Amino acid sequence: MIYQSSISNQRVIPDFDQTLVWSAILLLSLGLVMVYSASISIAETGPSTDGYTAYFLVRHGAYLTVGCLVGLIAFQIPMRLWQKYALYPFLLCMVLLVLVLIPGIGHEVNGSRRWLPLFVVNLQPSEFMKLFVVIYIASYTIRRAAYLNSFGKGFLPILIVMAMLGLLLLSEPDLGAFVVIVSIVMGILFLGGMHLKLFMGTIGLAFVGLLTLILIEPYRMQRIMGFIDPWDDPYGKGYQLSHALIAFGRGGWQGVGIGGSVEKLYYLPEAHTDFLLAVIAEELGFIGVAVVIALFMWLVIRAFVIGRQAATRERYFPALVAQGIGTWIGVQTFINMGVNMGVLPTKGLTLPLMSFGGSSIVANSIALAVLLRVDWENRQLMKGYKI
Repeated sequence: MIYQSSISNQRVIPDFDQTLVWSAILLLSLGLVMVYSASISIAETGPSTDGYTAYFLVRHGAYLTVGCLVGLIAFQIPMRLWQKYALYPFLLCMVLLVLVLIPGIGHEVNGSRRWLPLFVVNLQPSEFMKLFVVIYIASYTIRRAAYLNSFGKGFLPILIVMAMLGLLLLSEPDLGAFVVIVSIVMGILFLGGMHLKLFMGTIGLAFVGLLTLILIEPYRMQRIMGFIDPWDDPYGKGYQLSHALIAFGRGGWQGVGIGGSVEKLYYLPEAHTDFLLAVIAEELGFIGVAVVIALFMWLVIRAFVIGRQAATRERYFPALVAQGIGTWIGVQTFINMGVNMGVLPTKGLTLPLMSFGGSSIVANSIALAVLLRVDWENRQLMKGYKI
């Protein structure tokens, strides 16, 4: 009788967080639809599309397929192996970031050298670095837990590593990716037990560094000025933000309907990548944007809950990885949405899981697979199984 009761209790525990999976599926699916809607006009006249209106739809669908397949493979890898070999993918990505900067190897677009050409696609190493930083810093935090309150033994080594990484990213330049990575590192170190005074001091240092990077580059200052008053120069430094705000204004509560956006018709730059949310706002209105925000909020909340569940079982590395992924998705989503809504200065960061881009979609898919692996292992332990 006791045995039958135990079996019954095991059956009521699902193998994975179904709400997390459905949130991700909805975001990926809506992203596919909106990328198609936002890119039709660009595909019709683009120099590399031959007038094929579904060009970006097909490519985005292919990225999603590859992302799902790679994610399935990543899900099979136990967290103990991620922890054991955390350094190697991080070093590999560092090498790729070096290769990106070599003339003749790295691919340059609009003055930025961020991609490695791989036949029919371009690989953006900085997108994968976000994931591997999560895994590496989580591993480092566990290994150096006893020294996290020490600047010299705990924080200084990781500061040197981050300085080297920052030098590579800023040479591309890719300040947005560096800001996200710094947020990930600081979040994991804080969750891992860094002393509050050291944490606040580091936040202050990061703020000063960010301000310096803005002041020494004229184009970054122009973005700040365009952010403060986009209508002062709506055809120059305020162009992107002014048209994003127009898209939000046209959308109203219910939107103009899918496909009805005017701003995507060559007015809003990068409508299918950085400013996809503005198109969503115009076509689906406040309701559509609210749904997207709610789905992202739920995904981030579930990531932190899964991490807490792992921590209560003394699985500290998986806990930090789960919460690091939540920090990554949360910070990047906040920045992208803030830029689209005029809350933050313009920055070239995609909307996770939704914007067009092969590297970002594949990296996000792997991250979700790793997060689901943490959740799956938690549930296996709840059922009494060994992992």
